[in-house]
Amino acid sequence: MIDTATNNVTASSAAQNPAAGSTAAAAAATAAPAKDKVVLAYSGGLDTSVCVKWLQDELGYDVVCVLGNVGQEHDGLEKIEAKAKALGVVACEVVDMRQEFAESFITCAIAANAMYENKYPLLSALSRPLISKHLVEAAHKHGAVAVAHGCTGKGNDQVRFETSIMALDPTLKVIAPVREWDLGMRPDEIAYAKAHGVPVDVSLDKPYSIDDNLWGRAIEAGVLEDPWNEPPSDIWTMTVDPEDAPDAPTYVEIGFKQGVPASLDGVEMGMVELVERLNGICGAAGFGRIDMIENRYVGIKSRECYEVPAGLAIIQAHKALEDLCLERDVLHMKLELEQAWADQVYNGRWYSPLKLSLDAFMASTQGALTGEVKLKFYKGSCTVVGRKSAQALYDQTLATYDNDDAFDQKAAKGFIDIQALSIKTWAMKQGVASQAPAGAKASSAAGAGFDVVEGAGAVAYQRAVAF
Repeated sequence: MIDTATNNVTASSAAQNPAAGSTAAAAAATAAPAKDKVVLAYSGGLDTSVCVKWLQDELGYDVVCVLGNVGQEHDGLEKIEAKAKALGVVACEVVDMRQEFAESFITCAIAANAMYENKYPLLSALSRPLISKHLVEAAHKHGAVAVAHGCTGKGNDQVRFETSIMALDPTLKVIAPVREWDLGMRPDEIAYAKAHGVPVDVSLDKPYSIDDNLWGRAIEAGVLEDPWNEPPSDIWTMTVDPEDAPDAPTYVEIGFKQGVPASLDGVEMGMVELVERLNGICGAAGFGRIDMIENRYVGIKSRECYEVPAGLAIIQAHKALEDLCLERDVLHMKLELEQAWADQVYNGRWYSPLKLSLDAFMASTQGALTGEVKLKFYKGSCTVVGRKSAQALYDQTLATYDNDDAFDQKAAKGFIDIQALSIKTWAMKQGVASQAPAGAKASSAAGAGFDVVEGAGAVAYQRAVAF
């Protein structure tokens, strides 16, 4: 941008003093052109620290770092910010995203009981679209032409960042240095960092890749890459060894308001505080560890270890409250759509039309979910031992087998006859009843691949399997 006022003054001075004008013109001609800016998602770890130097030295960018506080473990965000500035970035923004993460992202995951492949509570996948949102905002603020991240070309996070950025601003260029540079694998990256004076707390003896946030921790690489190896005890930091957990159980009551966790043991608190406190309670009981083989979106099977104490407990409690309060057909459909929601988020499609539509369905099911769930923690286990709600669809007078049973058992005969009518009609017209008399061999009853045999005074069915 040209400062027209300054430009006019300079022109006037040059007219009055030609020599001064010539000097100013020469200085302007030799001044280095302004560099383009790139906004980098910065964590202070190995990959993103090396990315800073690579973007500066290899591509010639001025680098703006965005450091998001999503509740991760750290020695001090100020130290990480200082590390970025020591690497020569033009700006480093530290953004506290914890409340937004908890209230706008984690709550959506709870509503969907989000568990990719029924095991992984999407802790990293949830933070990426939030961080991407702030990267795009920073790019607009600083006039950057590109956004960069430190993800590898083998993982899911590259998809999550880039798809989110494309959805939020398709005009921004996205740079993935780890995919593009010629550093080989992790040992080469460590060597590059040491050669270029990049301070990183990683060694070849302990080359774990760790990502963590308010929702939990993800640990991979190193000895974990052999799926036969038991995870070393030093990878776990949020949970004690279940064998060392207290010998007495711990009970916790989680209160929900319209599906959102709102209290612990009757004490109301915000989402951030609730998750942090519950992480401590669950972790002390040794609950919250996951060791799984995961199917990455890029087609690779990967061994992943996770610690998600509060997340696993909250989802378990939330499911129990849904069992109590949701109408059967809604609950059954929701169980199917939960996997679709988890797949969308795992695959980086947080801002996709389908995921937003699924959000609307999930939200529509949460209005009646106000109540309490009681959990029992004991040496690595978590069990639902109680649930209650003023809006429960559970009716004890209908469910009981005592004398005050309000269920009309005589009505069952008509219900069974009507619901089984189509099966009965099929059996008479096309099924076993339409075949040869009992005792005769029918090679393929109704063409459905069944053999009909006599046994114990009744017709038995044996599926004919051909290989």
